[in-house]
Amino acid sequence: MKVGRVLIKKEDWLTIPNILSYVRIAMIPLYIYLYVSAETAEQYYKAAGILVLSGITDSLDGIIARKTGQITDLGKALDPLADKLTQIAVVGAMFVERPYILPLLVLFIGKELYLLISNVLLFKKDIFMDGAMWFGKLATAFFYISMLALVALPRLGKSTSLLIINVNIILQLVALLGYSRWFLKKFRSEKNKEIDN
Repeated sequence: MKVGRVLIKKEDWLTIPNILSYVRIAMIPLYIYLYVSAETAEQYYKAAGILVLSGITDSLDGIIARKTGQITDLGKALDPLADKLTQIAVVGAMFVERPYILPLLVLFIGKELYLLISNVLLFKKDIFMDGAMWFGKLATAFFYISMLALVALPRLGKSTSLLIINVNIILQLVALLGYSRWFLKKFRSEKNKEIDN
């Protein structure tokens, strides 16, 4: 199947990196169930364990894809999709116990909708973002480390939790501004090409 310059082959659906992405997506409802129903420290550790496992599969799919040459256009879409769904699930589930995390949840959803719409618009012009940029990687890395701490330590004080959440909000805003600049630059470049033609 070919869309613009994106080619999705039949065999791409069953590459090991892409299967690992399916596994990460499948772990999301399990994580939500374990976290929302957790009452003891051990149960919270199990939910945290799912996040750790998700992170390991995330790292493995990238390593395997590069080592074996199984980098596919499908994988380039699946990997970030699994990331974003996992992040929204983590924040959404945490909202049950920590309602003050709502600003981060709203920011996440707004940011991802903006990135999705912008990527679709550029996709129609055969322009693609080749992987996350440094500010996006920084925001994601801090997110997973800090959220893992909040999941594994449910009795952490509100002031410490708010500090962690606010740092996440700042880093997500920095990432949003960074990506916005990149998208605007690409849109302007395409507009200038259309004018010249």
